[in-house]
This record gives sequence, structure tokens and C-alpha cells, in this order.
Amino acid sequence: MKPMGPVPPWFSAEEGMLLIGGCGAESLVDEAGDTPLFVYDMGIVEAQVRRFRAAMPEAIDLHYAVKANPFAPLLARMAVQVDGFDIASGGELEIALEAGMAPDRISFAGPGKRTDELTAAIFAGVTINLESEGEARRAIAAGAAIGKTPRLAVRVNPDFDLKGSGMRMGGGAKPFGVDADRAAALARMVIDAGADWRGWHIFAGSQNLDPQAIIETQAATIALAARLSDAVGATPPLVNLGGGFGLAYFPGDMPLDIHPIGVALDQALATRAAILQGSRFAIELGRWLVGEAGVYLTRVVDVKDSQGERFAVVDGGLHHQLAASGNFGTVVRRNYPIAVANRFDAAPADSPVTLVGCLCTPIDRLGDKVALPPVEEGDLMAIFLAGAYGASASPTAFLGHPPPRELLLG
Repeated sequence: MKPMGPVPPWFSAEEGMLLIGGCGAESLVDEAGDTPLFVYDMGIVEAQVRRFRAAMPEAIDLHYAVKANPFAPLLARMAVQVDGFDIASGGELEIALEAGMAPDRISFAGPGKRTDELTAAIFAGVTINLESEGEARRAIAAGAAIGKTPRLAVRVNPDFDLKGSGMRMGGGAKPFGVDADRAAALARMVIDAGADWRGWHIFAGSQNLDPQAIIETQAATIALAARLSDAVGATPPLVNLGGGFGLAYFPGDMPLDIHPIGVALDQALATRAAILQGSRFAIELGRWLVGEAGVYLTRVVDVKDSQGERFAVVDGGLHHQLAASGNFGTVVRRNYPIAVANRFDAAPADSPVTLVGCLCTPIDRLGDKVALPPVEEGDLMAIFLAGAYGASASPTAFLGHPPPRELLLG
């Protein structure tokens, strides 16, 4: 048998049935109409927001990374929970505005923005995080063409990374941002061109469970922002410190304790350089806010044996949950937490079962030799930590299967 990651602490059962937001999983499937189904509990998201606010200094704004989960009803609720949205495409710009987020609280990052996307963002009044000198020239020209002053920040590729992060976004040669040794010159060019310079975006890494690594990276980020601002000769209105807060997906993972991060950040800001005294700061989070709030529910359509191994075949798969299949940013495939939703508190069987999806590819494997109660046709399976990088980060058109249903609770 191969171990699974820990089920998040928000979930319990009633008469054997998994409860999500106080509702039975089977009743939620009935409400949505069928499986596969993503269910998101807004109560968990709001609890994460409160946890963040309680731990972090007052000077820290909370931004939501829309790419983690762009489900429209969720975004509309997030718009009143957080201080800003961070987007990464023209499509996300549209849905962020439709969700009700004020344009001056939206920032647009991404290394390949087309000129029409830059124009739309400038017209709307959104801040563009510049990824290169060439993008800066195009943004300034786009603003001039429509007679609007662009709001431009500089995304910096720092000369350090977030050690132990699942995805390293900074340090070394990267397609993201401008190398630190050129960032001040770019900001100066933006200011001299008459644009509205909005500050720095410095994102070193994501999915980290080591508080000390995050503390050290945030301190280095603040110091770098000070050096760059001194070189520019101007106080940045905002310094986006990036994110990095991880979730415990896999066996052996320990939940991130954010309290020491907040204490250290408060101390770092209290002693920050004079050039940053008038700056606001932001932390940009996606999966940490919404990941644990989501459950992917999928029905067992067949149970079969092959060469002494038992397989449970479900009506979902990697076309909805690419991350759980191990094909989204992981090197070694490990098991997400999984349960039989209709026997949530039952004891596991003596022999393991492998949970596979309905796609005609051997990589459609959602759980590898996991210990579950005996699985039968018709059982409802639950895959946890499905609130981030689920449907929108998966190849939903692959093999022509229908898209999953989505349901927001609370």
C-alpha cells in the first residue's frame, strides 16, 4: 500500500456520509445533477482569510491569485473578502471585473501579454506588472494610443529563490520578470515616460511548508525592494511580496504555521528602510486560500482485477483533476487524500485499490494502491484539496468528455 496525504481538518461524517459545509456529499450530487462534481465550501475560504488577517501585520494587504480558482460565484465572494485580485490573462481580467473587483485593485502579471491585453488593462485602469523592457515599451505605446496613462509596476526576477518551494518563480534564468540588476533602470524609464509607476512585484516561489524559508525570503524581498527603490529615487506605492504559503497535500507534509511568519514580517516592516516607509505591502495567495475548501466527487463505474491488483474506475479523471494525477508540477507521483464519501468513517480493507479515471491513457491515475474501505460500483469517491488548480488547470476537452459540474456552498 502507498500512503495518502492527510484529509484537511474541516471534514466529518454523519451516518457514514461525508459532510461538506454541513451537507451530505450524496445530497450535493443530487443538487448539482450528477458527477463529476467540484464542491467548494466558502466557509473554509472565509476561515482562511480570517486566519491570515489575525496573523499578519496591518500593513499587509491580501491579494487573491485568480488562477488558483476562477469559478465565477467564488470570485464574486472573494471580491469582498480580499484587498485585490492578481490576474494572468485578458480572460481573467474580464472575469475579475465581472466579479466586482475595483480595477485599481487588480494587477496583471504574466510573461506573454499581447498588446490587445495590455490595451484592455490600461483602458480599465488595471496595474500591469511588467515582465520585460519590451513589454514596457508596448504598454507605454498602448497607453498613448488610447490617451490613457498606464499604471505600471515592475516584476523583478530576484537574485534568490524560495528554498523548498514546489514551484520556483525567481532566482537564476527565468521567463518571469526583469532581472534584479536591470529592474531599477526599467522603473526609472517608466517614470520618465510619464506612466504611473505602481511599485514592485517580487515573487520567488510557491507551495512552501517551511515558515523559516518564507521568513528569510520575505526579509530578502523587502531588502531588495529598498535597494531598488533607492536606485530609482522614489517610494513605491506597493511592494507585492509574492506568496509561497503551501498546503499539506502529501504523506508526511505538515500544515504551515503562519503565525511566526506574521511576527517576523511585523518586525521586518518596523525596521524597513526610509524609502519604503510610505509603501503598502501585499501577499499574493491562491491555493492557501481556496485549496482545502474544494472536494472533487466522482462515481465508481467499475471495479476490476488485473494481475492481482484491484482497480476502481471512476467517471472523472485527470481531465478535471490533473494535479491529483501527479501531472501538474510534481516530479514524483504521490497520493492526494481520498475517501469513499458514502463510507467516510469505515475501516480500510486489507488490500489496496488503485483509483483510475475514465480516460484512455495510463496516466489517468488518481490514487495509487491506496488503503480504502472495500470499493464497490456506485460508490461516491472524494478527492480532497481540490479547491485550487482543479477544473481550470486540467485538460477538460481531452477525449470529449463533458466538463465537471461546480457548486459553491455558503
